[in-house]
Amino acid sequence: MAEVFSATACALGEGPLWHPERQQLFWFDILGKALLTVEEGQERRWTFGDYVSAAAWVDRGTLLIASATALWRFDIASGTRERLIGLEADDPVTRSNDGRADPWGGFWIGTMGINAEEGAGAIYRYCRGELRKLYGGITISNAICFAPDGSCAYWTDTRRGVIQRQWLDPDHGWPHGAPEAFLDLSGEGFGADGAVVDAEGNLWNAQWGASRVACYDPEGKLLETWPVPTPQASCPAFGGPDLTTLYVTTAAEGGLPAPAGQTFRIETGHRGQREHQVVL
Repeated sequence: MAEVFSATACALGEGPLWHPERQQLFWFDILGKALLTVEEGQERRWTFGDYVSAAAWVDRGTLLIASATALWRFDIASGTRERLIGLEADDPVTRSNDGRADPWGGFWIGTMGINAEEGAGAIYRYCRGELRKLYGGITISNAICFAPDGSCAYWTDTRRGVIQRQWLDPDHGWPHGAPEAFLDLSGEGFGADGAVVDAEGNLWNAQWGASRVACYDPEGKLLETWPVPTPQASCPAFGGPDLTTLYVTTAAEGGLPAPAGQTFRIETGHRGQREHQVVL
């Protein structure tokens, strides 16, 4: 059963990240241009001048944060940030969206049009100072996550509704060959949104419009669903001391009433992966 973790209503909650060294959840309100966390029982909020959407942990005191214009090194204690590299900085149409660190210390980040303009987005990988475009022509980038053995990555264009599987080179983590369709949800009445893979290789997908997170095995078979009490579930992340708590962000976008936009936790009994450390 989903319980409220944070009653703060995010216009577009996204990008939950469990910091394994701090034992602390960070998440974003993209439309509110804010990063949030709960520290020692108190909610903390940083507000920025541009859209922010996804993060990875660098060390105990530092995050990598993706914004509409750049990737940033962010100091948690001071709230200051240092620009690492531009991200579509010359394109006023786009912003960052879903992202996650990979097993090699790289960071995958998707972009999309601020108003979901058709095909305006892309997916990139940042690895040790290099930002390389992997896929273009994407409308709503989402579901970036990685198998526990590092064999493959997953991603989707929510507009198209097919979660892709991309095999990865075991030496350096760059894509190997073309992506293939893993799970076709295009005929469903919801959007395939953010996703995470647990320690057993099962993919957990937040389903926008369906009020749920759905769990699929490595062959794409639906195993179970976990309801959340508001329609627009946006992204899941495993956390907690034993990584069995599933945190789920949601959105109040469109004027939905509470509990829309709140962040929830679900005790699943399934164990997630420890979030990978990004190497700058």
